[in-house]
Amino acid sequence: MSFENKQQDLQELKKGLQDIQNIKNNKEKALLVFIKFKNFRSKEESYHNVLIKKDDFEDNIEELTNLTKSAGAEVAHIIKHNQDKPNPKYYISIGKLEEIQQIISDKDINIVIFDDELSPSQQGNLEEKLNIKVIDRTALILDIFAQRAQSREGKLQVELAQLNYLLPRLKGKGLILSRLGGGIGTRGPGETKLEVDRRKIRERINLLEKRLSQISIQRETQRKLREETGVFKIAIAGYTNSGKSTLLNSLTNANVLEKDMLFSTLDSTTRKLDLEIGIDVSISDTVGFIEKLPHQLIAAFKSTLEEVVKADLILMVVDLSNSNFENHIISVKKVLSEIGAKDKNTLIVFNKIDKVDNDLLIKSTKLVYKDCVFISAKNKVGFDKLIEKIKEIILLNNVKFLITIPYSESGFESKIYNTCNIIEKKYLDSDINLIVSCDYKNFLQISSMVSTKYKNIKISKIK
Repeated sequence: MSFENKQQDLQELKKGLQDIQNIKNNKEKALLVFIKFKNFRSKEESYHNVLIKKDDFEDNIEELTNLTKSAGAEVAHIIKHNQDKPNPKYYISIGKLEEIQQIISDKDINIVIFDDELSPSQQGNLEEKLNIKVIDRTALILDIFAQRAQSREGKLQVELAQLNYLLPRLKGKGLILSRLGGGIGTRGPGETKLEVDRRKIRERINLLEKRLSQISIQRETQRKLREETGVFKIAIAGYTNSGKSTLLNSLTNANVLEKDMLFSTLDSTTRKLDLEIGIDVSISDTVGFIEKLPHQLIAAFKSTLEEVVKADLILMVVDLSNSNFENHIISVKKVLSEIGAKDKNTLIVFNKIDKVDNDLLIKSTKLVYKDCVFISAKNKVGFDKLIEKIKEIILLNNVKFLITIPYSESGFESKIYNTCNIIEKKYLDSDINLIVSCDYKNFLQISSMVSTKYKNIKISKIK
């Protein structure tokens, strides 16, 4: 083989390797679509959007752009559009739809992402019209969750959410045949295949729900064990990428993944927090919240989110360096309300103060948000005040519980009167039932006495 041929072969090999690398690095080019309706409010419109009355798309654009990048796509173009109300067929107006067709052609777009949730028919009509993949914000977030899930439970939860989202959007030849009015020639294999797919998805959903129910029972057993041993439970909640995992790692050396991206961690992690106050404390990291968090995810991650619902204290971590932090607080409170945790004892923890150069911002925030703390979880700044505040809350935390005292141990009743507030008292055939409340430290002392000296007395916390 001549030298020239060897050189040519070498060049072709290099080109082939470069082509392979380009394929690996190739990202989907996304067109993001944001629509603001002038004279329309959907039933699903969040309390958040109504309250702050946004006049522009900037916050939404930044968030959806970050979500798109987190999913591994490249934002090639952004469309902002005002219209009176949603187009029932395409969601967006016909004129803007034609503009999107032109942009897809000019910029070689291969995916269109809408910031709002599309109905199954709207999504199907758009894909048919644009001849390209069209997804909404919910599908994008589900895709990110699918990439991030690591544990068995997390993967099951994401799959369940995806299948519940997919089921009403499942389409095939059967949808077309069903419009022909039935009869000869309309009962084809396409329709049969579609129904088979639907049945398989429903069966898989039922199976996933059963498996997650079993995991939920295991979690509940673990929680009850912690309650019986007097463990004070803290849950870290907050907007995604606010620094929750960093805080958990800094407080407990948990070694949870820390990454500057949305939804970097999905799986709940619980660790012991040693506060040296004679009380066992556990602290759990949870999945990050976001504005317009898909209801499929809230339902699927029910067992994980129960760590927040069952907590004695919620640390709401807020990224103070984010200019939109006040809206994030509103969004997190909305999700806490949806999962039944809005009345929980909550401490707001403003994080990332190392990224804030504006002293006036910190001073004004202290005036608006009372009894909060300011920290840098990364640099462990402000941890003394944070731990001091947690200790104070634990020691003053009020516990409501039921105690059943047999008449043979009636002398124990006086100990309850000395340390607790009596809410309700009932004399039954064989024992006395007291519903009482006291601070957490006294509750632990009573629990310890019951478990060691008064085995016939039963005690249980009331939610």
